[in-house]
Amino acid sequence: MADKSLVTEMHQVQMAIELIELGARLQVLETETDLSRARLIKLYKEVRGMSPPKGMLPFSTDWFITWLPNIHSSLFYNIYQRLIEDHDCERMGAFVRAFRLYLEQLSLESAEPVLGLTRAWTLVRFFESDLLELCECTSCQASFVVHAHTPAQSFVCGICQPPSRAGKTLKKAKKRASKG
Repeated sequence: MADKSLVTEMHQVQMAIELIELGARLQVLETETDLSRARLIKLYKEVRGMSPPKGMLPFSTDWFITWLPNIHSSLFYNIYQRLIEDHDCERMGAFVRAFRLYLEQLSLESAEPVLGLTRAWTLVRFFESDLLELCECTSCQASFVVHAHTPAQSFVCGICQPPSRAGKTLKKAKKRASKG
């Protein structure tokens, strides 16, 4: 029996290390592992070379609905959902793999990640609490993150119908950089 608890603890430590490397906050680690707070803080210091950041976790579903965060959140959550449904991955294993695949996809596109690990974890929790759901775009048929119970009959995603200001701040920043 002691061997099984040792294996479980080693698995918990490995999961905590992976999450820390990917940018997890202490609250995420405390929720997803059975390790003590003191042990998690020590692990965090060993992996990152500093104390974990303090402060509250994101708590609003609205951030995930705004234009660029919605595109990134939808990409991540669709990957996560496929790993769970089609590949029978367990929840946290699927979460870590989905986040790594999200980052890999962005690096292939030379794009900056918008979704950090803590926000991705919060997104999954919002889905588990039925605060968010996926809705199919009537134009491209891709699935996007929306508030739960959003009418689906006329939903058009932010890629098919971007807001008028979408991408303009990025274009301005590139223009300034090329002049300087």
